[in-house]
Amino acid sequence: MDEVEVVVAHSERATLRVGDVFPKVDADQARVDIEVEAMSLAPVPTPEVLWRKPPVLAIAALPGTTLGRLGGPSSGASAAWAAAGAAIRKLHDAPLPPRPGRGGRGIVALAAELDDECELLVTNGLLPTDLVTRNRRVAEAARRPWTPAFTHGDLQIAHVFVDGDEVTGIIDWSEAGQGDAVYDLATFTLGHEEHLDDVLAGYGTDIDLDVIHAWWSLRSLLAVRWLIEHGFDPFAPGCEVDVLRSRV
Repeated sequence: MDEVEVVVAHSERATLRVGDVFPKVDADQARVDIEVEAMSLAPVPTPEVLWRKPPVLAIAALPGTTLGRLGGPSSGASAAWAAAGAAIRKLHDAPLPPRPGRGGRGIVALAAELDDECELLVTNGLLPTDLVTRNRRVAEAARRPWTPAFTHGDLQIAHVFVDGDEVTGIIDWSEAGQGDAVYDLATFTLGHEEHLDDVLAGYGTDIDLDVIHAWWSLRSLLAVRWLIEHGFDPFAPGCEVDVLRSRV
């Protein structure tokens, strides 16, 4: 029997690896429905769904490797990052999926969520007031009209697999749906600003860098408390708190 590897686990879901199979356990079956539907609609390589028996979804391993992870070293030549940018553009240009995704929150709702989260970060002593205030100001640029695109919604670099300069697959689609295209680009380059130019070169259209920077701040502010509560460390080198510090 193959060894069982815990890829990620917290109170909402867990992903294991058994040989070339990734069983994903998720208590929220609506989230799994979204993931399966998004993978069937996305015009980019996605994992093969092997079987599904709630609460478990089993998908096949992808060839290649990821470009890195938040807080860790990145890998891959410029061409690999550009290829990722091109794949992201292909996704964003695809016909819209039927529902909003994580990157599709409205301006008013997003502002209210951010205000509440910033207050909690300060009140609970998780982050200094000046760090929160300055990044809250940077985040304002993300609050602008945008045209809905087919977005992944959680496009961390650990979710994109490449082999050389070819994207072999993108995983973890449970947050997918209609959303702000720049949200995906910012998520993918979070903590790896040195590769932003390569990604945008592959993406192939002008992007307002102030909006990218705004989403870096906004996403990080919204993530810190959740990460702490679920056993992750946003204070680790290169992770969300370092991203916030880099904006001031």
